[in-house]
Amino acid sequence: MQYGIYCGPELTDTALKAGFDFFEWNVGLFLKPRESNSAFADALAAVRKAALKCPVVNCFIPNDLKITGPEVDVPALEKFVKIACERAREAGVKTIVFGSGSARNVPNGFDRARARRQIVDFCRMLAPVAEARNVTIAVEPLHLKASNILNTVDECADLVREVNRPAIRLLVDSFHFLLDNDSLKDISANGHLLAHVHVATVPKRLPPGAEPCDLFPFFKALVSGGYDGRVSLECELPEGDACLRDAVACMKALEEKAKKSARSLK
Repeated sequence: MQYGIYCGPELTDTALKAGFDFFEWNVGLFLKPRESNSAFADALAAVRKAALKCPVVNCFIPNDLKITGPEVDVPALEKFVKIACERAREAGVKTIVFGSGSARNVPNGFDRARARRQIVDFCRMLAPVAEARNVTIAVEPLHLKASNILNTVDECADLVREVNRPAIRLLVDSFHFLLDNDSLKDISANGHLLAHVHVATVPKRLPPGAEPCDLFPFFKALVSGGYDGRVSLECELPEGDACLRDAVACMKALEEKAKKSARSLK
């Protein structure tokens, strides 16, 4: 696996020294789909000077650009995703994380089945735009307090299978996963759909090793599902560099322990 960290370019020197392989940033801060080409150029210049590359961005759709409900503006969504994906191509971004809980939340009283169809339609509109630019969209299950739809690995995997396009894939995040006590079996069963992974502890959303939190079953499920891609630390960052070095060491140790466990079962 390759280990990254969610941060801005200004922290990449520290992250590189701690042992991270890449960094993950924010769509609005980096790709700036609602801002001018010159604003994007400034952000791109800062990323190109960073100590690490940025192949992944998250926080895809802004809160006010609704994907479900009676106020969906399809042309505005199309314009936004086309700019975001085109700028991702130019910037060398390979994966965009689709969490966007506020944008996809089902409004009170709105039919949930209709809302899910709207999300499917959104993904089907998005897929060819992303594919044409060699970008993958990773659908993220969010815990129940962060979103009222697509909360489990199984739900999001079903969406990915229904859309059935190579650009629409799956993400798992240990923080959301553990808060809602989601199914480890569903990670293993859907490992072939995974495009990206986020890691943080519960309940405080800290780096691995910074508070008591057993992440071994989570890593074991990733390994048993065949996942060997990018893993981003997405959490609150305590002051000091030691926690970052410890987090990298902890995640690598968990990966190796999981692989050793898998080998012993063969």
